[in-house]
Parts: sequence; structure tokens; C-alpha cells
Amino acid sequence: MPKPVIAIVGRPNVGKSTLFNKLTGKRTAIVEDVPGITRDRIYGETEWRGKKMTLIDTGGIDAMTDDPILVKMRAQAQIAIDTADVIIFVCDVRSGLVSDDMDIALMLKKSGKPVIPCVNKVDSVGAPPADYYDFYSLGFDAEPIALSALHGSGSGDLLDEVMACLPEYENEEDNDELINVAVIGKPNAGKSSLINKILSDDRLIVSDMPGTTRDAIDTYFENEHGKYNFIDTAGLRRQSKVEDRIEKFSVIRAKAAVERADVCLLVVDAGEGVTEQDEKIAGIAHEAGKGIIICVNKWDTIEKDNSVTKKFTDDVYTALSFMTYAPLIFISAKTGQRVDKLFEKINAVKNMSDLRITTGMLNDVLSDAVTRVQPPSDKGRRLKIYYMTQTGVAPPTFVLFCNRADLFHFSYQRYIENCLRSTFGFDGTPIKMIIKQKGDGDKV
Repeated sequence: MPKPVIAIVGRPNVGKSTLFNKLTGKRTAIVEDVPGITRDRIYGETEWRGKKMTLIDTGGIDAMTDDPILVKMRAQAQIAIDTADVIIFVCDVRSGLVSDDMDIALMLKKSGKPVIPCVNKVDSVGAPPADYYDFYSLGFDAEPIALSALHGSGSGDLLDEVMACLPEYENEEDNDELINVAVIGKPNAGKSSLINKILSDDRLIVSDMPGTTRDAIDTYFENEHGKYNFIDTAGLRRQSKVEDRIEKFSVIRAKAAVERADVCLLVVDAGEGVTEQDEKIAGIAHEAGKGIIICVNKWDTIEKDNSVTKKFTDDVYTALSFMTYAPLIFISAKTGQRVDKLFEKINAVKNMSDLRITTGMLNDVLSDAVTRVQPPSDKGRRLKIYYMTQTGVAPPTFVLFCNRADLFHFSYQRYIENCLRSTFGFDGTPIKMIIKQKGDGDKV
């Protein structure tokens, strides 16, 4: 059975993300004293009394707004409510009970789900302030729980109440077959639209305004090809344009999303081609040793002729010359063109990233490579490569033992890498090579 789902809802700036971070034990959601920071549904996991639960942090609900982003945030919160087994309704004791709280309470009662009201920012020790008792008038079966999301007081009582509302679930075993896929790229390249097309669901807020996605958002998806966790990331801007603190946090989150991914989908806008910023974003995934697939999005908007595909492909690999190993696919997140082909490529890249070669096979390739192209020499001393072995995967990592590490030039390392790729493939994954000189320690 899947883990139970707990949605955290409430109006803007009542401390939902602070509570989410406290319960998950991670700074997953961006916390800032500005309404509207959390826009999409953010997923995390917590465990209480041996039971694992999935938490959803939602954007603040403004029941009366006409602002297009806030309207979409409200729709996202409604989807979370519909998905949840139990709802945590967060209010703010400092601002007291307001009309928006009553409107949200009515919305939650219509859901028919168990609702646990909690009154946040009760940070003082002892009896709660008098304003706390106003929240009894929300009219839920459960009594309001006084808590401080900042300090953690009351969170145990809250989780106890959540447990009491849950149906019986068995914890889902960890699945080693799950592939984490980070969707990366410039703002407005179509990352969220791509995930929405994959899910056939308005899972993420999609807008033509750059910077709509500010957090890295996890979405579980399963089909006949396998099990996937898609991580939608905030678009990475030029560093000089990262002005406010929220934007800086988003860049950090996007880089962290790459770190925990198995495969990265680099979404490039076909109308703009590969820009300098695309190169930098691709470099983040490359340096992290992640598998990568280049997705040229909005291909439906490009006028086609007999040469346009080849020319665009050549241009992409010229701009991204350091990752010519990455497969390229032309897609349209809007129409769904070739989106279904992504899963086969993701699986193939993950398999290549995890590929392990025996030492015997590696040294057969090495011997043939050295025979065909002699290693470099300097002042009568020639590089001798004694043997090669694989020490890791994701990325495939090889250690080569030699007599003179200073003679093992980068160009010859690239030659050996190309020989490995021509023999074993390694499509979509970088290769890491470590050069060791016998007797002198490691030299990379």
C-alpha cells in the first residue's frame, strides 16, 4: 500500500512551510516572511511511531483573489486536499481568527476529509494566549492544537492526532528501481509543462512568467517503463540576475536537485537554441557526474525543412562540446510530440550510468588502444599504463595506474575515454578517470 498523504494548508504566511520543514527534518520548502513563496505542492516524508507518511506543503490559499498566480496556487491546494488522507489546517495566533480562515474551513469541510486545525506561532511557554481559544469557532471535530512550527513544540501532539485519523497502511518498502529525474534548464524553457504532459495532470503551476517555479518539486510517476521521481527545478538564471534572496535559494535548490538525481533532462528552448546559460546549467549536471538527456522543447514551433534537424543537432553539440555523449531528442511539451520516447532514453541512460565492466575486459580495450596510438613521451621518457580498473558507477569511474602521471595528458585521457565509449557505449553518462602514479599517491 502507498504511504498515507498529509496535506498542510492555510492562508499565506501562517507558517506552513516552516511546519513542513520541521516535520520532515529538512529545509525542503523555502521559508521567507513574504506571502506567496510556496506556489506549487512540495512533497516530503516524515515518520512517526514507526509509520512513514508523505507530507504536502501547499501555497497559501487566498479565497477571494483574482491574481492569476494566486488563483493557480488555490487550485494546487485543492488538488492536494483531494489527494490527502488527512489535512492539517494551519492558522496564525498572532493575526487571530480572520475571515479567510473561516472561508478555508468551509472549503475543507466540503472535502469530507479528516481535518486537524492547528494554531501556529504559539512560541511562549505555558498556557496559550487568549486568542488561541477563538479558533474553536472553526467548528471542526478535532480541537485546535497549539504549536510553534519554529521551535517544534506541539508537533508531537499534532502527529499523534494525525495518526489517530489515519486508516491502516503498511509502509511501502524502499524501491531500488526508482529513477530520480531532475528537469533542468533556463526559466520558461517548458520544464513544468513537460512534467504536466507526462502526468496528464496539472501537477505543477505553468505560466509564461519566468521564475514561476521557485522550489524543487518531487512528483512520483509509474508506467509500464518503470518507476520515476520527476524533480521540477526553478529555472537557473544568469548569476548577475539572481537578485532577491528567494531567487538565490531557488538556484541552490536546483543544484541540490541535480545532486540527488540519477538522470537530468536538460530542457532547451528550440526558439532560442543553446545559450550561454544552457551551457552553464549543463555543466552543473556534467560536473556532478549525472546522466543527461538533451530535450529540445517547443519543436512544434520550428519551421521544418530537410536540413533543419541536422543543423540544430550540430549546433547543440558544438555549443555543448563537453557532453557530446548525451543523447538528444526533439520534443514538444505542448503537443506531446516524442514525450513518450523519453522513458526509454531515461532507462537506457540510467543503465549506462550503472554499467560495470570487468577488469579483464577493460585491459583488453586498453591494450588495443595503446597499440593503435602510442602514449605520449617527454625527453625520452614514455608514458606506460600498467592497467586499468573500474572503482565505481554513477558516474562510471576508472583508475589507471601508470609510471608518470605528468605525461598522461588530457588529450590522451580523452582518447582512452573515446575507446571505452566506442566499445561499451556509456551513452548519456560522463566518465570519470583517475590517474595514479605508482609510489607517488593519487593524481587526478
